[in-house]
Amino acid sequence: MKQLNRLLHKLIYNSAGQARFVMALVGLSVAIILLLMAVQLQVNYYQLLNGKNNQDSVANFLVLNKELTNETVGASSLSEKEIANIKAQPFFESVGSLTPSRFKASIQSNSERFPFYTDIAFESVPAEFIDINNKDWQWDETSAFLPIIVPNQFLDFYNFQFSFSQNLPQLTPQVVKMVVLKVTLQGNGTPYEMKGRVVGLSNRISSMMVPQNFMDWANKHFAPIDGNNKPSRVVVRTKDPGNPALKKYLQSNGLITDAEKTRFSRYRQIVGYVVNISAITGVLLLAFALLIFTLFIQLTIASCKDEIQLLVLLGASPKQLRIFLMKRFFPPNIIIVFIAFIVIGITQFFLGYWLQQKQIYVASYPSFYTLFTALVLLLVIGLVNFKTITNYLK
Repeated sequence: MKQLNRLLHKLIYNSAGQARFVMALVGLSVAIILLLMAVQLQVNYYQLLNGKNNQDSVANFLVLNKELTNETVGASSLSEKEIANIKAQPFFESVGSLTPSRFKASIQSNSERFPFYTDIAFESVPAEFIDINNKDWQWDETSAFLPIIVPNQFLDFYNFQFSFSQNLPQLTPQVVKMVVLKVTLQGNGTPYEMKGRVVGLSNRISSMMVPQNFMDWANKHFAPIDGNNKPSRVVVRTKDPGNPALKKYLQSNGLITDAEKTRFSRYRQIVGYVVNISAITGVLLLAFALLIFTLFIQLTIASCKDEIQLLVLLGASPKQLRIFLMKRFFPPNIIIVFIAFIVIGITQFFLGYWLQQKQIYVASYPSFYTLFTALVLLLVIGLVNFKTITNYLK
């Protein structure tokens, strides 16, 4: 058996041509690396969009309202049917109505060092959409003060514009939370004064927020009886504010939101196309490489056809020849797939480390899908080799 293997090795080695064999292996290696890289890119792309560590607690909350045009002036409220339609969309995880105040209100400071007064409008939203976790965010008719959440934009406007024009001191968030405000509600001819205090500053919703139960109470006592009680804005939570389908839905339904949070939808589409094209390119290159490798095996067997026939006449069985040829052509493929997977693993490790420095998180190791693809490729290559050898030995 050993003498037969040595003879076969000498025949195949001389007939195959080492240069052609190496070229076939190189082509197959490049194709396998590209395909595994395409699979890993798809996994990374999904993690970047949907990974918990990459979720933005600000960008993932959108405030929607109708686009104000000549047709919608005076009719910008959202009907129950329109809100139900928004809730039915698959890209929205939850939807909450922003309840506006239907009464006049003003706030002013009791501090002489901070002589501030302004008319104001409040809004409220279900607690699950609030990004401030504060034990003081609750109210009833016996409460000592009204808790208020102020947008950071308001504080920036005051500190860097209003304070300079009015010769007022600038305020830090800590100082703002210490200031006691006088809140005056007016409606139905009855003014009502109460104390208020800022309990947090928000980046999520750009309006003065008060607890929902206070808003219900105040609208009941101070809003006009025949007033419009429909909300004009809703806040939604979504996993992907750049989803092209979400942007298309908003456009087709006359809704708008903060353009800054959705402006990446077009870039996301382009990146998605690039990732998909890389996967298709990898599959095509693999098919082409398998074709070349198959032709190489066929050419090798055909070039030593007479010698193989002579060995059969001398007592070598087709099974022995098939086993030898599989040992000749298949083990290099195992090495290629293994090296390709190691290359992907090293690349993924450094990519994960580099992105982590930029507060972007992907796994630092190849995904299960990449490993599964590598094993499937190995199986496919083995079957192609086996079938090619079997057919040509016949």
